[in-house]
Amino acid sequence: MTAVEPPREDEKRRIFADLTPLRTSADYRRLWFGSSVSWVGQGMTTLAISLQVYEITGSAFSVGLVGLFSLVPLVVFGLYGGAIADTVDRRTLGLVGAAGAAALSAALATAAFAGFHRVWFLYAIVALQAVCGALNSPARSAMIPRLLPPEQLRAAHALNSMVMTFGTLVGPSLGGVIVGFAGYQTAYTIDALAFFASLYAMWRLPSMPPEHTGAKRASVLAGLRFLGTRPNLRATFVSDLFAMILAQPKALFPAVAVLWFGGDARTTGLLVAAPAFGALMGGVVSGWQSRIRRHGQAILVSVAAWGLAIAAFGLSRNLWVGLLCLAAAGYADTSSMIFRNTMMQVAAPDEMRGRLQGVFIVVVAGGPRLGDFVAGSVADLTSPLVAITGGGLLCVLAVAVFAVFARGFRRYDAEHPTP
Repeated sequence: MTAVEPPREDEKRRIFADLTPLRTSADYRRLWFGSSVSWVGQGMTTLAISLQVYEITGSAFSVGLVGLFSLVPLVVFGLYGGAIADTVDRRTLGLVGAAGAAALSAALATAAFAGFHRVWFLYAIVALQAVCGALNSPARSAMIPRLLPPEQLRAAHALNSMVMTFGTLVGPSLGGVIVGFAGYQTAYTIDALAFFASLYAMWRLPSMPPEHTGAKRASVLAGLRFLGTRPNLRATFVSDLFAMILAQPKALFPAVAVLWFGGDARTTGLLVAAPAFGALMGGVVSGWQSRIRRHGQAILVSVAAWGLAIAAFGLSRNLWVGLLCLAAAGYADTSSMIFRNTMMQVAAPDEMRGRLQGVFIVVVAGGPRLGDFVAGSVADLTSPLVAITGGGLLCVLAVAVFAVFARGFRRYDAEHPTP
């Protein structure tokens, strides 16, 4: 069981997300709202680019390359973006990243209005957008501990998880409707305008230069060496990789939609949306987490719950039962993410937060892709049942074995954080 501190009266009744960070910090409130708008805009553009590439080429492979052109720069520049965030004024870096992303969306809109439809141009924009995101995201994440007291960070990460999931759910759906009724140029224009909310929020923030005198010598290798000597922080990444690599069923959704549920593309869409819906609920119904002190235990339990939910999905042959299992997995994933992010920002010194966020981006971006490869390979060699249910159970086993050796991680106390 996860150790729980004695709750205050207000915490006993708390079920839904804690809105204290939004009430107490105008800077965080603006940053949160700006991120909400820009995430929806980015979701619209991501879908619009995929649709446009398919319209030009008629090739599913060409659409798949969109993800590759996004992944490679995100992984490569994610680490360097984190190092830069520990070296320069994070507000300035955030402004540069958001301004660059807005300019790229404006370039997409201009090209669409001009009738310039070239696949290479779309691939180039996608790659540059990933670079801007790799610069902006570590800076934005590392800002939050400078805006809020430590006791509000868990609540802030729950609110941030809602922003990302909401954008993932609403953005593509809205993008499809807008492209269908008003064309690509309208979707891209709306995305460019949406970035002004993020730019305004960044502009109103106070300056955030490095606090540490040695920040000018910040490097990627120094960040990796720091992580290598901090077992509890390192354990947050290791435990998350168990879920992303061993129990990642997304690549098999199109196949199981037909084989198990007798469905079609709409069924696949429901399977994709179910974990995102569960993740959104994980942020909305997160108030109870304020009573959890043993964050390491909470992460291990959450990752094991993900594995069990995925294994149960692999055994289900009723669509609604399967969707419920995937939603439960999404809820567990968000719970794990909230505690992981809180540990990274509370237990790590300010001069390392950007680089740790950079590593986080690389893990989150690369882990699921590797998981897709593992699931697809195992399914081809055996069956989707073995790949999904076996992967989920293997994730649980890996967590159990890891918990035996990671004693310090199990004992991690949020009131006395030790990296």
